[in-house]
Amino acid sequence: MTQQPGIAIIAPSGAPLDEAAVVRGLALLAQQGFKVHSYYQPEDKFQRFGAGDATRLEQLHAAAKNPDVQIVMALRGSYGMSRLMPGIDFDLLANSGKCFVGYSDFSLIHLGLLGRGRISMAGPMLCDDYTREEPCDYTLKQFKDCVGHSSHQVEFTTTYGRDLDLHGQLWGGNLAMLTHAVGTPYWAEVDDGILFLEDIGEHPYRVERMLLQLHFAGVLSKQKAIVLGNFSAYRLATHDNGYDFEAMLTYMRSILDVPIVTGLPFGHIRTRASLVVGSDAHLTLSEGQASLKMQYRW
Repeated sequence: MTQQPGIAIIAPSGAPLDEAAVVRGLALLAQQGFKVHSYYQPEDKFQRFGAGDATRLEQLHAAAKNPDVQIVMALRGSYGMSRLMPGIDFDLLANSGKCFVGYSDFSLIHLGLLGRGRISMAGPMLCDDYTREEPCDYTLKQFKDCVGHSSHQVEFTTTYGRDLDLHGQLWGGNLAMLTHAVGTPYWAEVDDGILFLEDIGEHPYRVERMLLQLHFAGVLSKQKAIVLGNFSAYRLATHDNGYDFEAMLTYMRSILDVPIVTGLPFGHIRTRASLVVGSDAHLTLSEGQASLKMQYRW
């Protein structure tokens, strides 16, 4: 990356919930040494989206073409990327040489680039990572360390009980978005990979159903490991009768030979790691301490 990398903010999905916070977030990026190019305009908001479909598509393509931009970051997740998929020029994005950054709804961009042999970053977005009153130092440092180097490492604790030493291509993202893409032209699958997953607001039975969809589609059994990030903001009911996330996890482990490792600091959480989708990854685990090392070239 250049000494003062240009970073474009685009709004391919949801509109921000607080316009004043957007201004604060853009200022923080500038303070951290980025040359900011914001394609989001408040007057372009449409319904729940950052803009109409055509305008959001134009933002994405314009950022990819801008020679002063090295990083393209999503303003926010929520919903909207699915509408854009038929119109996205993924060859333009892949050939631009830029680092595309986001998570959640942005997982579809990661898949599109992965299918063309390009890496991207499952990392922060302007909202809420840069717009918080007190941004998380870990999250922002993870991003800067990841984008500024050709290797990156994330360490975490896990309750998974076996030692591991595995190599594979790192890929994945939001579970609902990946399941949404299976069987479509936008799906990109990796064999012998390390698949990371996260989601929010999905009851354990819905998480199980989506995991089974990937399993029935032949995806999960082809992986070296499945690494779970944060799954939160769901509500259990009395009639669940003991069926919770751990019960779901026990069942999935009973039908899969692939290790399912928990504890990855990734997802809809304040303290979030940055992960390079498509990187060569090395996952090690010993006595409950896990390390995920990534090698890549932007």
